Amino acid sequence: MNRCKVRLAAGTLVAVITFSGLHIDTMAAGKVTSVLPAGGANLSLMKDVSLESISPDDLLASSQIESTLSIADIPDLAAATTVADLGQSEEETFKNLVIAQVNRYVNVRSIPSEDGDIVGKLYDDSVGSLIKVENGWYQITSGNVTGYVKAEYCVTGDAAIELAKQVGTRLATVNTETLFVRMEPTTESGRLAMVPGGEDFLVIDETDGWVKINVEEGDGWVSKEFVEIRTEFVEAESKEEEELRLAKEEEERRKAQEAARASRAAQESQNQETASAPTQPVNTEYSVGEGSELGVAVAEYALQFVGNPYKWGGTSLTEGADCSGFVLSVYANFGVSLPHSSKADRSQGYAVDGLENAQPGDLICYSGHVALYIGNGQIVHASNKKTGIIVSNADYKRILAIRRIF
Repeated sequence: MNRCKVRLAAGTLVAVITFSGLHIDTMAAGKVTSVLPAGGANLSLMKDVSLESISPDDLLASSQIESTLSIADIPDLAAATTVADLGQSEEETFKNLVIAQVNRYVNVRSIPSEDGDIVGKLYDDSVGSLIKVENGWYQITSGNVTGYVKAEYCVTGDAAIELAKQVGTRLATVNTETLFVRMEPTTESGRLAMVPGGEDFLVIDETDGWVKINVEEGDGWVSKEFVEIRTEFVEAESKEEEELRLAKEEEERRKAQEAARASRAAQESQNQETASAPTQPVNTEYSVGEGSELGVAVAEYALQFVGNPYKWGGTSLTEGADCSGFVLSVYANFGVSLPHSSKADRSQGYAVDGLENAQPGDLICYSGHVALYIGNGQIVHASNKKTGIIVSNADYKRILAIRRIF
């Protein structure tokens, strides 16, 4: 399943939003995740399936393309849009969305006919912008794809408003270097946490001047002055993008596997030379589930550090690390370089379709947080200053993405 995301900034109503011709940065992806984002990650087997909504390679579809495009990046529209509360103007904009409601995907065709060439795929709960209605077909633009989808497999207009709120992901990005999260929407309130600039956080609630976001310490409030608020939707993928993504994913997977094997071989050689040196035992209190050899090794290695401290901005597995620093350092032991950012981790490797398909070693991404999956529905992560590095249930809060490196 292959998807990309668009950021729809709240603002004045735009009758027709045209994205065709714009560049979208494609990131390595894999099988669709539950999130960041992105609504509609959980496929509904109860929905109608037809020949139009499933192509011959349907059973082979196993990945997702993730990209983002902000409406503010479009010169003709930037002046007419402002970041605002989720209100009437954005709801009216949602009416212009076309949202797929199918088992897996509906083909986007070159003409309003099943005889038309397939130019892309619009996945379940993914969105496009309506251009016109023609003989039971919607002409849409979505990502780099412009074409026609059968109207019977999509919703638009008033029906799209509430559905858009469900399938979209409301996010706030911190636009200052650091930002205090407060327990109540006032500067007089106590501080719940401090978060870094550039990170995305799930929006829970909004007032005139404040927004409630989800952080590792709980739900708290930040001033709207210091965040950019948007709603992200998943978009269509063109045939060309799918081919490029699959090739890129395979190459990155191969490189990661080679780096990990080379790193392990070097470590084994070093261990043989210093056989008398003490080694840290694997934590046997938690069981690691089944998965790839390398993924299991990553999970087992990470568990050695349970109980060690959390440290803001840290990357030391023994002296202290934050969430992304912990993940970064664990994978560095296997020769794999990851960014020191939970937001950036959501684009690493390729996506996995739901927690039920996660394997040890996968990155589990949350609102402003990232963890390592160890199997059996559990994660190991540098949680916060109070708890340090711990093991938790993977579904302890909403998952925004699941990424596989190997």
